[in-house]
Amino acid sequence: MLSRRKFIKASALATSAFAITPSWAKAANGDIRVAVVGLRGRGKSLIKDVFRTEGARLVALCDVDTDVLAERAADVDKEYGVTISQETDYRKLLERKDVDAVVLTTPNHWHALQTVWGCQAGKDVYVEKPVCHSVWEGRQMVKAAKQYGRIVQAGFQNRSDVGLNEAFPWIHAGNIGEIKMVRGLCYRNRESVGKIDSPLVPPESVDYDMWLGPAEHQDLYRPRFHYDWHWDFNTGNGDLGNQGPHELDLMRWILGDPDHPLKVQSLGGRFGWSDAGNTPNMGITTFDWGGIPAIFEVRNLWVKPELNSAPNFKGSRVGVIVTCDGGEFRGGRGGGIVYDNDGKKLKAFKGDGGFDHFPAFIRAVNSRNEADVASHLESAYKSSCLAHLGNISYMEGEEANGKATAKFAGKDSLLEEAHGRFHDQLEEWSVDQSRELWKIGNELKFDASSEKFVGGKGYRQANKHLKRAYRQDYEVPAKV
Repeated sequence: MLSRRKFIKASALATSAFAITPSWAKAANGDIRVAVVGLRGRGKSLIKDVFRTEGARLVALCDVDTDVLAERAADVDKEYGVTISQETDYRKLLERKDVDAVVLTTPNHWHALQTVWGCQAGKDVYVEKPVCHSVWEGRQMVKAAKQYGRIVQAGFQNRSDVGLNEAFPWIHAGNIGEIKMVRGLCYRNRESVGKIDSPLVPPESVDYDMWLGPAEHQDLYRPRFHYDWHWDFNTGNGDLGNQGPHELDLMRWILGDPDHPLKVQSLGGRFGWSDAGNTPNMGITTFDWGGIPAIFEVRNLWVKPELNSAPNFKGSRVGVIVTCDGGEFRGGRGGGIVYDNDGKKLKAFKGDGGFDHFPAFIRAVNSRNEADVASHLESAYKSSCLAHLGNISYMEGEEANGKATAKFAGKDSLLEEAHGRFHDQLEEWSVDQSRELWKIGNELKFDASSEKFVGGKGYRQANKHLKRAYRQDYEVPAKV
Protein backbone atom coordinates (compact mmCIF):
# COMPACT_ATOMS: atom_id res chain seq x y z
CA MET A 1 0.00 0.00 0.00
CA LEU A 2 1.19 3.54 -0.73
CA SER A 3 2.47 5.64 2.14
CA ARG A 4 0.34 8.63 3.12
CA ARG A 5 2.64 11.18 1.45
CA LYS A 6 3.18 9.11 -1.71
CA PHE A 7 -0.56 8.47 -1.88
CA ILE A 8 -1.36 12.20 -1.91
CA LYS A 9 1.30 12.98 -4.53
CA ALA A 10 0.38 10.06 -6.77
CA SER A 11 -3.32 10.84 -6.55
CA ALA A 12 -2.77 14.48 -7.44
CA LEU A 13 -0.91 13.45 -10.61
CA ALA A 14 -3.09 10.54 -11.60
CA THR A 15 -6.61 11.88 -11.18
CA SER A 16 -6.50 14.86 -13.52
CA ALA A 17 -7.19 12.53 -16.45
CA PHE A 18 -9.79 10.61 -14.42
CA ALA A 19 -11.66 13.85 -13.77
CA ILE A 20 -12.07 14.53 -17.48
CA THR A 21 -13.89 11.27 -18.24
CA PRO A 22 -15.62 10.13 -15.05
CA SER A 23 -18.38 8.13 -16.72
CA TRP A 24 -16.22 5.11 -17.58
CA ALA A 25 -15.68 4.37 -13.89
CA LYS A 26 -19.22 3.11 -13.42
CA ALA A 27 -20.20 -0.48 -12.89
CA ALA A 28 -21.10 -2.46 -15.98
CA ASN A 29 -24.81 -1.94 -15.34
CA GLY A 30 -24.36 1.82 -14.93
CA ASP A 31 -24.74 1.95 -11.15
CA ILE A 32 -22.66 4.41 -9.16
CA ARG A 33 -20.57 2.29 -6.80
CA VAL A 34 -20.62 3.79 -3.32
CA ALA A 35 -18.56 3.32 -0.16
CA VAL A 36 -19.87 4.61 3.17
CA VAL A 37 -17.17 5.83 5.57
CA GLY A 38 -17.96 6.20 9.28
CA LEU A 39 -20.63 3.75 10.29
CA ARG A 40 -22.34 4.82 13.48
CA GLY A 41 -25.54 6.93 13.56
CA ARG A 42 -25.42 8.87 10.30
CA GLY A 43 -23.51 6.14 8.53
CA LYS A 44 -26.25 3.65 9.31
CA SER A 45 -28.83 6.05 7.86
CA LEU A 46 -26.80 6.69 4.70
CA ILE A 47 -26.41 2.96 4.09
CA LYS A 48 -30.21 2.78 3.92
CA ASP A 49 -30.23 5.76 1.55
CA VAL A 50 -27.83 4.01 -0.80
CA PHE A 51 -29.97 0.85 -0.92
CA ARG A 52 -33.17 2.76 -1.62
CA THR A 53 -31.63 4.93 -4.35
CA GLU A 54 -31.98 3.85 -7.96
CA GLY A 55 -28.64 3.79 -9.72
CA ALA A 56 -26.57 3.43 -6.55
CA ARG A 57 -24.82 0.29 -5.36
CA LEU A 58 -23.11 -0.15 -2.00
CA VAL A 59 -19.75 -1.87 -2.60
CA ALA A 60 -17.74 -1.13 0.56
CA LEU A 61 -17.94 -0.06 4.18
CA CYS A 62 -15.10 1.69 6.01
CA ASP A 63 -14.53 2.43 9.69
CA VAL A 64 -11.49 2.59 11.99
CA ASP A 65 -13.45 0.66 14.64
CA THR A 66 -13.43 -3.00 13.61
CA ASP A 67 -16.31 -3.82 15.95
CA VAL A 68 -18.56 -1.17 14.40
CA LEU A 69 -17.43 -2.19 10.91
CA ALA A 70 -18.24 -5.86 11.47
CA GLU A 71 -21.59 -5.05 13.08
CA ARG A 72 -22.69 -2.84 10.22
CA ALA A 73 -21.57 -5.36 7.59
CA ALA A 74 -23.58 -8.02 9.42
CA ASP A 75 -26.60 -5.69 9.43
CA VAL A 76 -26.34 -5.26 5.66
CA ASP A 77 -26.03 -8.99 5.13
CA LYS A 78 -29.06 -9.67 7.34
CA GLU A 79 -31.31 -6.91 5.98
CA TYR A 80 -30.37 -6.92 2.30
CA GLY A 81 -28.71 -10.29 1.78
CA VAL A 82 -25.54 -8.64 0.51
CA THR A 83 -22.00 -9.42 1.61
CA ILE A 84 -20.12 -6.12 1.67
CA SER A 85 -16.39 -5.55 1.41
CA GLN A 86 -14.85 -4.01 4.54
CA GLU A 87 -11.96 -1.55 4.90
CA THR A 88 -10.43 0.03 7.98
CA ASP A 89 -8.05 2.37 6.13
CA TYR A 90 -9.68 5.14 4.10
CA ARG A 91 -6.57 5.54 1.96
CA LYS A 92 -6.75 1.91 0.91
CA LEU A 93 -10.41 2.38 0.05
CA LEU A 94 -9.49 5.26 -2.25
CA GLU A 95 -7.04 3.05 -4.17
CA ARG A 96 -9.89 0.80 -5.26
CA LYS A 97 -11.11 1.12 -8.85
CA ASP A 98 -14.52 -0.30 -7.97
CA VAL A 99 -15.46 2.76 -5.86
CA ASP A 100 -16.90 5.76 -7.71
CA ALA A 101 -18.15 7.82 -4.78
CA VAL A 102 -17.57 8.05 -1.04
CA VAL A 103 -20.09 9.02 1.62
CA LEU A 104 -18.39 10.64 4.62
CA THR A 105 -20.18 10.45 7.97
CA THR A 106 -16.99 10.52 10.04
CA PRO A 107 -16.26 12.90 12.95
CA ASN A 108 -16.02 16.58 12.01
CA HIS A 109 -12.24 16.81 12.22
CA TRP A 110 -11.87 14.31 9.35
CA HIS A 111 -14.33 15.84 6.87
CA ALA A 112 -11.96 18.18 5.05
CA LEU A 113 -8.99 15.87 4.61
CA GLN A 114 -11.13 12.94 3.54
CA THR A 115 -12.93 15.14 1.01
CA VAL A 116 -9.67 16.48 -0.43
CA TRP A 117 -8.15 13.00 -0.60
CA GLY A 118 -11.33 11.72 -2.21
CA CYS A 119 -11.24 14.43 -4.89
CA GLN A 120 -7.55 13.77 -5.55
CA ALA A 121 -8.31 10.06 -5.97
CA GLY A 122 -11.03 10.78 -8.54
CA LYS A 123 -13.98 10.02 -6.29
CA ASP A 124 -17.15 12.04 -5.98
CA VAL A 125 -18.00 12.93 -2.40
CA TYR A 126 -21.06 13.21 -0.20
CA VAL A 127 -19.93 14.82 3.08
CA GLU A 128 -21.98 15.34 6.21
CA LYS A 129 -22.32 18.61 8.12
CA PRO A 130 -20.43 20.61 9.12
CA VAL A 131 -18.48 20.07 5.93
CA CYS A 132 -15.31 21.29 7.64
CA HIS A 133 -13.88 21.62 11.13
CA SER A 134 -12.37 25.08 10.50
CA VAL A 135 -12.78 27.97 8.09
CA TRP A 136 -9.50 27.56 6.18
CA GLU A 137 -9.84 23.85 5.50
CA GLY A 138 -13.35 24.35 4.12
CA ARG A 139 -11.96 26.66 1.47
CA GLN A 140 -9.40 23.99 0.58
CA MET A 141 -12.24 21.55 0.03
CA VAL A 142 -13.89 23.94 -2.42
CA LYS A 143 -10.60 24.33 -4.30
CA ALA A 144 -10.07 20.58 -4.46
CA ALA A 145 -13.54 19.93 -5.85
CA LYS A 146 -12.94 22.46 -8.63
CA GLN A 147 -9.37 21.34 -9.32
CA TYR A 148 -10.35 17.71 -9.87
CA GLY A 149 -13.78 18.23 -11.37
CA ARG A 150 -15.56 16.33 -8.62
CA ILE A 151 -19.20 16.37 -7.62
CA VAL A 152 -19.29 17.18 -3.89
CA GLN A 153 -22.63 17.41 -2.10
CA ALA A 154 -23.13 18.32 1.54
CA GLY A 155 -25.48 16.51 3.89
CA PHE A 156 -27.73 19.52 4.44
CA GLN A 157 -30.92 17.54 3.92
CA ASN A 158 -33.19 20.51 4.56
CA ARG A 159 -32.32 21.79 1.09
CA SER A 160 -34.29 18.85 -0.32
CA ASP A 161 -37.33 19.13 1.95
CA VAL A 162 -40.39 19.63 -0.26
CA GLY A 163 -42.18 21.72 2.35
CA LEU A 164 -39.31 24.16 2.77
CA ASN A 165 -38.84 24.34 -0.99
CA GLU A 166 -42.42 25.55 -1.17
CA ALA A 167 -42.40 27.74 1.93
CA PHE A 168 -39.23 29.76 1.38
CA PRO A 169 -40.09 30.96 -2.16
CA TRP A 170 -43.58 31.78 -0.85
CA ILE A 171 -42.03 33.96 1.85
CA HIS A 172 -39.57 35.50 -0.62
CA ALA A 173 -42.54 36.43 -2.82
CA GLY A 174 -43.71 38.78 -0.06
CA ASN A 175 -46.84 36.93 0.98
CA ILE A 176 -46.37 38.02 4.62
CA GLY A 177 -44.37 41.15 3.89
CA GLU A 178 -40.71 41.92 4.33
CA ILE A 179 -38.50 39.80 6.56
CA LYS A 180 -37.73 41.66 9.78
CA MET A 181 -35.60 39.14 11.63
CA VAL A 182 -34.51 35.49 11.54
CA ARG A 183 -33.95 33.26 14.55
CA GLY A 184 -32.38 29.80 14.56
CA LEU A 185 -33.03 27.30 17.36
CA CYS A 186 -31.17 24.25 18.56
CA TYR A 187 -32.80 23.05 21.77
CA ARG A 188 -31.65 19.48 22.35
CA ASN A 189 -32.11 17.49 25.55
CA ARG A 190 -28.54 16.40 26.12
CA GLU A 191 -26.87 14.99 29.18
CA SER A 192 -23.49 15.52 30.78
CA VAL A 193 -20.68 13.52 29.15
CA GLY A 194 -19.29 12.86 32.62
CA LYS A 195 -15.71 13.03 33.78
CA ILE A 196 -13.13 10.43 34.81
CA ASP A 197 -9.98 10.88 36.89
CA SER A 198 -7.50 9.16 34.57
CA PRO A 199 -7.24 9.36 30.76
CA LEU A 200 -9.66 7.26 28.76
CA VAL A 201 -8.14 4.24 27.05
CA PRO A 202 -9.66 3.99 23.54
CA PRO A 203 -11.38 0.70 22.70
CA GLU A 204 -9.03 -2.04 21.45
CA SER A 205 -11.16 -2.27 18.31
CA VAL A 206 -10.23 1.31 17.31
CA ASP A 207 -7.14 2.34 15.35
CA TYR A 208 -6.70 5.41 17.53
CA ASP A 209 -3.98 7.04 15.44
CA MET A 210 -6.19 6.82 12.37
CA TRP A 211 -9.21 7.98 14.37
CA LEU A 212 -7.32 11.09 15.50
CA GLY A 213 -6.07 11.84 12.00
CA PRO A 214 -5.69 15.63 11.72
CA ALA A 215 -6.65 16.31 15.35
CA GLU A 216 -4.21 17.01 18.14
CA HIS A 217 -3.33 14.11 20.42
CA GLN A 218 -4.83 14.97 23.81
CA ASP A 219 -5.73 12.93 26.85
CA LEU A 220 -9.47 12.31 27.05
CA TYR A 221 -11.25 12.47 30.40
CA ARG A 222 -14.73 11.57 29.21
CA PRO A 223 -15.93 8.02 29.94
CA ARG A 224 -17.46 7.35 26.51
CA PHE A 225 -15.23 7.33 23.43
CA HIS A 226 -17.71 7.54 20.57
CA TYR A 227 -20.08 10.43 19.83
CA ASP A 228 -18.98 12.62 22.76
CA TRP A 229 -16.14 13.92 20.60
CA HIS A 230 -18.76 16.48 19.53
CA TRP A 231 -18.29 18.32 22.82
CA ASP A 232 -14.50 18.72 22.49
CA PHE A 233 -13.24 21.56 20.30
CA ASN A 234 -10.29 19.38 19.22
CA THR A 235 -12.57 17.05 17.28
CA GLY A 236 -16.04 18.61 17.30
CA ASN A 237 -17.72 22.01 17.26
CA GLY A 238 -20.34 21.79 20.01
CA ASP A 239 -24.00 21.83 19.09
CA LEU A 240 -23.54 25.11 17.23
CA GLY A 241 -21.48 22.97 14.82
CA ASN A 242 -23.36 19.68 15.26
CA GLN A 243 -27.13 20.13 14.98
CA GLY A 244 -26.70 23.86 14.42
CA PRO A 245 -25.41 23.82 10.83
CA HIS A 246 -28.76 22.54 9.56
CA GLU A 247 -30.60 25.52 11.02
CA LEU A 248 -27.79 27.97 10.25
CA ASP A 249 -28.13 26.82 6.65
CA LEU A 250 -31.86 27.54 6.82
CA MET A 251 -31.08 31.04 8.06
CA ARG A 252 -28.76 31.68 5.12
CA TRP A 253 -31.27 30.15 2.72
CA ILE A 254 -34.19 32.34 3.80
CA LEU A 255 -31.90 35.40 3.70
CA GLY A 256 -30.97 34.68 0.09
CA ASP A 257 -27.74 32.78 0.76
CA PRO A 258 -25.55 35.76 1.64
CA ASP A 259 -21.77 35.57 1.86
CA HIS A 260 -19.97 35.42 5.20
CA PRO A 261 -21.39 37.84 7.81
CA LEU A 262 -19.77 41.19 8.47
CA LYS A 263 -19.75 40.70 12.24
CA VAL A 264 -20.36 37.92 14.74
CA GLN A 265 -20.62 37.69 18.52
CA SER A 266 -21.43 34.85 20.91
CA LEU A 267 -22.07 34.48 24.59
CA GLY A 268 -22.77 31.36 26.60
CA GLY A 269 -21.25 28.75 28.83
CA ARG A 270 -21.18 25.13 29.93
CA PHE A 271 -23.49 25.04 32.90
CA GLY A 272 -24.79 22.48 35.36
CA TRP A 273 -22.61 19.52 34.41
CA SER A 274 -18.97 20.00 35.59
CA ASP A 275 -17.87 17.42 33.03
CA ALA A 276 -15.09 16.78 30.51
CA GLY A 277 -16.73 18.76 27.70
CA ASN A 278 -15.43 22.19 26.73
CA THR A 279 -18.08 23.42 24.28
CA PRO A 280 -20.99 25.56 25.53
CA ASN A 281 -24.27 23.83 26.30
CA MET A 282 -26.07 27.20 26.43
CA GLY A 283 -25.19 29.82 23.84
CA ILE A 284 -26.50 32.82 21.92
CA THR A 285 -24.84 34.00 18.71
CA THR A 286 -25.69 37.08 16.68
CA PHE A 287 -24.77 37.51 13.01
CA ASP A 288 -24.67 40.83 11.19
CA TRP A 289 -25.01 40.91 7.42
CA GLY A 290 -25.63 44.64 7.45
CA GLY A 291 -29.41 44.41 7.45
CA ILE A 292 -31.89 41.88 8.87
CA PRO A 293 -31.08 40.87 12.47
CA ALA A 294 -30.13 37.21 12.84
CA ILE A 295 -29.72 35.33 16.11
CA PHE A 296 -29.06 31.68 16.93
CA GLU A 297 -29.75 29.90 20.21
CA VAL A 298 -28.34 26.66 21.62
CA ARG A 299 -29.95 25.16 24.73
CA ASN A 300 -28.79 21.67 25.62
CA LEU A 301 -29.45 21.23 29.34
CA TRP A 302 -31.39 18.01 29.83
CA VAL A 303 -34.92 18.59 31.06
CA LYS A 304 -35.20 17.87 34.75
CA PRO A 305 -37.93 15.35 35.62
CA GLU A 306 -39.66 17.82 37.91
CA LEU A 307 -40.05 20.38 35.11
CA ASN A 308 -43.29 20.30 33.18
CA SER A 309 -41.98 20.56 29.62
CA ALA A 310 -38.90 20.86 27.46
CA PRO A 311 -37.63 24.39 26.72
CA ASN A 312 -39.09 25.85 23.57
CA PHE A 313 -39.60 29.21 21.93
CA LYS A 314 -43.03 29.81 20.44
CA GLY A 315 -43.54 26.07 20.33
CA SER A 316 -40.33 25.42 18.38
CA ARG A 317 -37.23 23.59 19.57
CA VAL A 318 -35.16 22.87 16.46
CA GLY A 319 -35.70 25.01 13.39
CA VAL A 320 -36.05 28.63 12.33
CA ILE A 321 -38.47 31.43 13.06
CA VAL A 322 -38.79 33.97 10.27
CA THR A 323 -40.53 37.14 11.44
CA CYS A 324 -42.08 39.30 8.74
CA ASP A 325 -44.31 42.40 8.63
CA GLY A 326 -47.49 40.41 8.32
CA GLY A 327 -46.73 37.16 10.06
CA GLU A 328 -44.20 34.56 11.08
CA PHE A 329 -42.97 31.24 9.73
CA ARG A 330 -42.02 28.62 12.33
CA GLY A 331 -40.57 25.39 11.11
CA GLY A 332 -37.62 23.41 9.83
CA ARG A 333 -37.06 19.92 8.49
CA GLY A 334 -40.49 18.52 7.77
CA GLY A 335 -42.02 21.88 6.84
CA GLY A 336 -43.65 24.50 9.02
CA ILE A 337 -46.57 26.80 9.72
CA VAL A 338 -47.19 30.48 9.02
CA TYR A 339 -48.98 32.50 11.70
CA ASP A 340 -50.41 35.99 11.44
CA ASN A 341 -49.48 38.69 13.91
CA ASP A 342 -52.27 37.59 16.23
CA GLY A 343 -50.97 34.03 16.37
CA LYS A 344 -53.61 32.58 14.05
CA LYS A 345 -52.51 29.84 11.65
CA LEU A 346 -52.49 31.11 8.07
CA LYS A 347 -50.85 28.37 6.06
CA ALA A 348 -49.07 25.06 6.56
CA PHE A 349 -46.27 23.60 4.49
CA LYS A 350 -45.87 19.84 4.83
CA GLY A 351 -42.37 18.55 4.28
CA ASP A 352 -40.77 15.15 3.83
CA GLY A 353 -37.47 15.59 5.67
CA GLY A 354 -35.44 15.81 2.48
CA PHE A 355 -36.15 12.30 1.22
CA ASP A 356 -34.68 13.07 -2.21
CA HIS A 357 -31.38 14.42 -0.90
CA PHE A 358 -29.14 11.41 -1.46
CA PRO A 359 -30.81 10.42 -4.74
CA ALA A 360 -30.05 13.97 -5.94
CA PHE A 361 -26.37 13.32 -5.28
CA ILE A 362 -26.43 10.16 -7.41
CA ARG A 363 -28.20 12.00 -10.23
CA ALA A 364 -25.56 14.74 -10.08
CA VAL A 365 -22.75 12.18 -10.19
CA ASN A 366 -24.32 10.75 -13.34
CA SER A 367 -25.01 14.07 -15.03
CA ARG A 368 -21.79 15.84 -13.95
CA ASN A 369 -24.00 18.92 -13.71
CA GLU A 370 -23.58 21.18 -10.67
CA ALA A 371 -27.16 22.31 -11.10
CA ASP A 372 -28.29 18.84 -10.03
CA VAL A 373 -26.45 19.05 -6.68
CA ALA A 374 -28.95 19.52 -3.86
CA SER A 375 -26.56 21.22 -1.42
CA HIS A 376 -23.55 22.84 -3.02
CA LEU A 377 -20.21 22.68 -1.24
CA GLU A 378 -19.52 26.41 -1.50
CA SER A 379 -22.83 27.29 0.12
CA ALA A 380 -22.60 24.50 2.69
CA TYR A 381 -19.11 25.67 3.56
CA LYS A 382 -20.38 29.18 4.30
CA SER A 383 -23.23 27.84 6.42
CA SER A 384 -20.75 25.67 8.33
CA CYS A 385 -18.52 28.70 8.84
CA LEU A 386 -21.27 30.45 10.79
CA ALA A 387 -20.76 27.88 13.53
CA HIS A 388 -17.00 28.26 13.39
CA LEU A 389 -17.11 32.05 13.56
CA GLY A 390 -19.52 31.93 16.49
CA ASN A 391 -17.34 29.43 18.33
CA ILE A 392 -14.24 31.57 17.77
CA SER A 393 -15.99 34.58 19.27
CA TYR A 394 -16.90 32.43 22.27
CA MET A 395 -13.42 30.97 22.70
CA GLU A 396 -11.83 34.42 22.60
CA GLY A 397 -14.34 35.86 25.07
CA GLU A 398 -13.98 36.80 28.71
CA GLU A 399 -15.68 35.18 31.67
CA ALA A 400 -18.40 37.13 33.44
CA ASN A 401 -20.93 36.38 36.17
CA GLY A 402 -24.64 36.36 35.53
CA LYS A 403 -25.17 39.93 36.67
CA ALA A 404 -22.47 41.31 34.35
CA THR A 405 -23.75 39.19 31.47
CA ALA A 406 -27.29 40.48 31.98
CA LYS A 407 -25.98 44.04 31.89
CA PHE A 408 -24.13 43.32 28.65
CA ALA A 409 -27.19 41.68 27.06
CA GLY A 410 -29.35 44.64 28.09
CA LYS A 411 -27.68 46.77 25.43
CA ASP A 412 -29.70 45.00 22.72
CA SER A 413 -33.40 44.16 23.04
CA LEU A 414 -33.21 40.87 21.09
CA LEU A 415 -30.22 39.70 23.07
CA GLU A 416 -31.78 40.82 26.33
CA GLU A 417 -34.96 38.82 25.68
CA ALA A 418 -33.04 35.67 24.75
CA HIS A 419 -30.66 35.98 27.69
CA GLY A 420 -33.64 36.37 30.00
CA ARG A 421 -35.02 32.99 28.94
CA PHE A 422 -31.61 31.37 29.36
CA HIS A 423 -31.27 32.92 32.79
CA ASP A 424 -34.66 31.54 33.83
CA GLN A 425 -33.67 28.00 32.79
CA LEU A 426 -30.40 28.25 34.71
CA GLU A 427 -32.38 29.37 37.74
CA GLU A 428 -34.58 26.27 37.36
CA TRP A 429 -31.41 24.20 37.39
CA SER A 430 -30.23 26.08 40.51
CA VAL A 431 -27.07 27.16 38.69
CA ASP A 432 -25.14 29.73 40.71
CA GLN A 433 -24.17 32.20 38.00
CA SER A 434 -21.68 33.87 40.31
CA ARG A 435 -19.67 30.63 40.36
CA GLU A 436 -20.51 29.00 37.03
CA LEU A 437 -19.56 31.80 34.69
CA TRP A 438 -20.69 32.92 31.29
CA LYS A 439 -18.32 33.88 28.51
CA ILE A 440 -19.05 37.12 26.72
CA GLY A 441 -17.52 36.60 23.30
CA ASN A 442 -15.68 39.28 21.43
CA GLU A 443 -17.52 41.08 18.66
CA LEU A 444 -15.43 40.27 15.61
CA LYS A 445 -15.49 41.83 12.15
CA PHE A 446 -15.00 39.43 9.26
CA ASP A 447 -13.92 40.13 5.69
CA ALA A 448 -15.58 37.78 3.20
CA SER A 449 -13.01 38.25 0.43
CA SER A 450 -9.95 37.39 2.53
CA GLU A 451 -11.90 35.13 4.90
CA LYS A 452 -10.15 36.65 7.88
CA PHE A 453 -11.10 38.72 10.89
CA VAL A 454 -10.24 42.35 10.30
CA GLY A 455 -11.48 44.09 13.44
CA GLY A 456 -12.82 43.77 16.94
CA LYS A 457 -11.16 43.04 20.24
CA GLY A 458 -8.48 40.41 19.85
CA TYR A 459 -9.16 39.84 16.16
CA ARG A 460 -5.55 38.96 15.39
CA GLN A 461 -5.65 36.22 18.02
CA ALA A 462 -9.03 35.12 16.66
CA ASN A 463 -7.47 34.60 13.22
CA LYS A 464 -5.31 31.84 14.68
CA HIS A 465 -8.47 29.75 15.10
CA LEU A 466 -9.29 29.89 11.37
CA LYS A 467 -6.78 27.11 10.65
CA ARG A 468 -5.83 24.34 13.01
CA ALA A 469 -2.40 22.80 13.59
CA TYR A 470 -2.33 19.38 11.92
CA ARG A 471 -0.53 16.24 12.96
CA GLN A 472 2.21 15.07 10.61
CA ASP A 473 0.94 12.98 7.69
CA TYR A 474 -2.62 14.21 8.25
CA GLU A 475 -2.28 17.79 7.02
CA VAL A 476 -4.95 19.30 4.84
CA PRO A 477 -2.70 20.36 1.95
CA ALA A 478 -2.07 24.04 1.31
CA LYS A 479 -1.96 23.25 -2.40
CA VAL A 480 -4.66 20.80 -3.33
